[in-house]
Amino acid sequence: MRFDLMYESFFKILQGVPLTLEVVFISTFLGLGLAIIVALMRISDNKILSIPAYSFIYLIRGTPLLLQLYFVYYGISQFSIVRESFLWPILKEPFWCGIITLTISTGAYSAEIIRGGIQSVSQGYIESGKALGLSRISIFLRIVMPITIRQALPAYGNELILMVKASSLISIVTLMEITGIARTIISKTYAPVEIFLVAGSIYLLINFIITRLVKYAEIRLSIPS
Repeated sequence: MRFDLMYESFFKILQGVPLTLEVVFISTFLGLGLAIIVALMRISDNKILSIPAYSFIYLIRGTPLLLQLYFVYYGISQFSIVRESFLWPILKEPFWCGIITLTISTGAYSAEIIRGGIQSVSQGYIESGKALGLSRISIFLRIVMPITIRQALPAYGNELILMVKASSLISIVTLMEITGIARTIISKTYAPVEIFLVAGSIYLLINFIITRLVKYAEIRLSIPS
């Protein structure tokens, strides 16, 4: 085991952390917005809304993330209508292809988490809101969503951890995040075990921090106001 190489590589791989966190943060933020929309469509009684939402979730959850990334980065560019559209400046960039893929992926998984949280809200709370004269939007924002957040937070914390790990796939589209830098070092040193141990420890540290933050949020939300 080459500990000197591991020590030296640690600081080089650490330079990929900002890009990893940037990709995870943007994708999670956009994915959460997508997830809320899809979850509301999913629980709708209108089949025009619920069927497309169900199909989207089934398609994304049923196919590998790597395949989705390949499709967005390599597949879409094969269509001339895409290359000639106003979206091409975005779709030709590896960074945004990674963001789009991860956003769609976490949006599908998070939609099911949010759907479960919404459906777990007791009907009694909703009836109480109606009795107080609250509108449907007020009931959703002031009663349903706070309860949904508390119910869904543990599962959503797991999704955040999965997002950090999934971000390693964007290295295949030339992005130099943690795994991308690690692979570059391996190609020069031929020491995959040492380098991947270092990269794995950095991912482990990031996820440890995330679990602590989620745990703290759970404690805060469980304190009666």
